Amino acid sequence: MEQGPYKYMRDGSGKVCRVIRIGTRKSQLARIQTDSVAAKLKELNPDINLEIVAMSTIGDKILDTALSKIGEKSLFTKELENALERNEVDLVVHSLKDLPTTLPSGFTIGAVLKRENPHDAVVLHPKHIGKTLETLPDNSVIGTSSLRRAAQLKKRFSHLEFKDIRGNLNTRLKKLDEKADFAAIILAAAGLRRMGWDNRISQILGPEDCMYAVGQGALAVEVRARDADILEMVSVLHDPDTVLRCIAERAFLRHLEGGCSVPVAVHTEVKDSQLYLTGAVYSLDGSDSLKETMQTCIAADDKSIEEVDEQFQRVGVTASKISGEAQDRAERLGIDLANLLLSKGAKEILTVARQLNDAR
Repeated sequence: MEQGPYKYMRDGSGKVCRVIRIGTRKSQLARIQTDSVAAKLKELNPDINLEIVAMSTIGDKILDTALSKIGEKSLFTKELENALERNEVDLVVHSLKDLPTTLPSGFTIGAVLKRENPHDAVVLHPKHIGKTLETLPDNSVIGTSSLRRAAQLKKRFSHLEFKDIRGNLNTRLKKLDEKADFAAIILAAAGLRRMGWDNRISQILGPEDCMYAVGQGALAVEVRARDADILEMVSVLHDPDTVLRCIAERAFLRHLEGGCSVPVAVHTEVKDSQLYLTGAVYSLDGSDSLKETMQTCIAADDKSIEEVDEQFQRVGVTASKISGEAQDRAERLGIDLANLLLSKGAKEILTVARQLNDAR
C-alpha cells in the first residue's frame, strides 16, 4: 500500500505498518553491509518491516576508467540519493569513504556505525604467497585504483610498479588470480573482512606504510534531514568514537578541498579522552609530501549533551545523542590540521597532483 511518500503493508494480524525501504548498491559487499545494518535495525525495532532496494551507480557502470579521472565526487552515491529525494527509499547505506564531505541539501548522515579495521591490506597473487611488499621481486606490478595508496607506496617501496585496477572486490580478486598481470593488489581490509575473506589478507599496512582514506572502514546511513522519525530510529546505531574520528577526518578533507582526484590520507585514534588526528597530502609519485599530527580533548561535561540541536550537522553528520562540544572539537581539530598543512604548502602539492592526474 502506498500512501503519500511512504509505503505501508499489513502484518499477519491485519495491522497496517510502515515499510522502511533501504537503498543500497548492487555489489555483493554493498549488500552484505546493508544487510548487517538492516539486521541491527530489526533487532532494535522488532515491529518494523524492512525492504532492501538495490541499484547500480555511475561508479559501478564505468569500469574502464580510473576513479580519479571521472571527476565526479558522488560516483557511488548519486543514484541512491536521487531515490532518497524521490521518496523511493527512506534511508541509504554507504561506505562512509564514498560520501562527499558536503552532502546535497536536505540530506544528512544519521548514523556512523562502529568502524571495522580502517587500514589497507595486501592481497598477493597465489604464486607470491608468503611474501610482503618489501620482499616482492623488483618491478612487480601492484594493482590499486587509489591515488592515495599509490602515492604512499611508491615512495616507500620504490622497487615496485603501480597500475590501475577497477571493479568490485570479486572482479578485482578474479583479475589478480586468473591473470599474471599483477603480483598483488591493495584493498581495504574492512571490505575483505565483511566478505569473509580474511584468509586472502597477506599483510595489513600500518600507518608508517600507508595511511587510510577519510572515513575508511566505517558504514554510514544517509537519510532525509526532515525525517525526524527515521533520524531518531537510526541514531542509536552511532558509535561515538567512530563519529568523532570521522568528523575530524571529514573536516580535514573538506578544508583541504581534497577529493578522490588527489592523494590525501589520515590516521586517527582515541586514547584517554584525547582524539589524535594525523593527516597528510602527497604528490602523485609520493616524492613530495606533508604530514602532521594534532590532538584535542573530547571529554565533555554531561550538560552539553542536552543542548545539542537536533538538526545541527557537522560535515554532513547529525549525531544529537553525542556531546555537541566533543563534536565541535573534533571538527575544529580537522580544520586546524588542514590549516597547518596549507600554511606549509599543501595547496601547491595538491594543485600539481590534480593537474598531473587530469593530464594523464
